[in-house]
Amino acid sequence: MPARTARTAWNGSLTEGSGQVELSSSGLATYDVSFPRRAADDAEGVTSPEELIAAAHSSCFAMQLSAVIGETGATPESLDVSATVTLEPDPDGGFRIPSIAITVKGEVPGMDAAAFQEAAENAKATCPVSKALAGTSITLEATLES
Repeated sequence: MPARTARTAWNGSLTEGSGQVELSSSGLATYDVSFPRRAADDAEGVTSPEELIAAAHSSCFAMQLSAVIGETGATPESLDVSATVTLEPDPDGGFRIPSIAITVKGEVPGMDAAAFQEAAENAKATCPVSKALAGTSITLEATLES
């Protein structure tokens, strides 16, 4: 399976700086990022790591739920999935993401509510992004350029 890459170019301090995150693998878009907009109620057209995580999680979950439902012999007509990622101060310093809430609405002919709930729980447990966010090893290679 291929790896996917995004790149961020940042200039300035945390509170006064800004940057752009580029979806490098697809080349689809480049988005502005800034900490003041990240921490504000109104993003004013600027994205954040939390929004990008929410996008990744909701799309991964939708794909995984479709697969899980398919394993039962059913086919979803539609799945409407949203993920809400919360950012808050960390008591140990900095910030943290304490919770992600996934909401899904589906139309699946021939599947009852209990079976849909079971499929959704299975998808939540087996979605690769859910697994990564549950605790993953993070490695780092840092280079200082002058």
